[in-house]
Amino acid sequence: MGKNIQLTHRTATQEDVPALIALMQASIEVNMKPFLSESEIEAAKETMGVDKTLLQDKTYFVIETRVDGQTVIIGCGGWGKRRTLYGGDHTKGRDDSLSDPITEPARIRAMYTHPDWTRCGVGAYLINLGESEARKAGFKSIELGSTLAGEPLYLKCGFEEVSREVQIGENGSDNTIIKMRKSL
Repeated sequence: MGKNIQLTHRTATQEDVPALIALMQASIEVNMKPFLSESEIEAAKETMGVDKTLLQDKTYFVIETRVDGQTVIIGCGGWGKRRTLYGGDHTKGRDDSLSDPITEPARIRAMYTHPDWTRCGVGAYLINLGESEARKAGFKSIELGSTLAGEPLYLKCGFEEVSREVQIGENGSDNTIIKMRKSL
């Protein structure tokens, strides 16, 4: 795909969930392969997926472009004002209480790009969008939980590593989560 694409965004809705799930699955299966083994990808799936609180909060976005006259979803992601750092509805250890914008960070959450559209600016577009919305909501900093596959993008966008946690998936494989932060 060429780099000369027009990206637009809209707030994701409940009706988008089936398309979001398909996009997330494709992104996980293909985009993580250069960074993780098959068993590590399976372990990572335990902490990835749709988080309906982001939809309810209207802080989750669909990134679209036009192909042959049709609008297609090529990415999704957003920002969170809740304490949960990463994960989908099924992820263990969630804290869905609201963060205090004065003393706590907002979160960049659940970013996925369709494999056919990587390196086209979708991730940076989502980060800029999330940071802008978090600033408008009064947050002074923003955090995220990165996979090994996402780390290069987040470093390029000015995030710094705070810590690394290795969880062991149900299949016994490592699932590395890198906590990263940036001032807004």
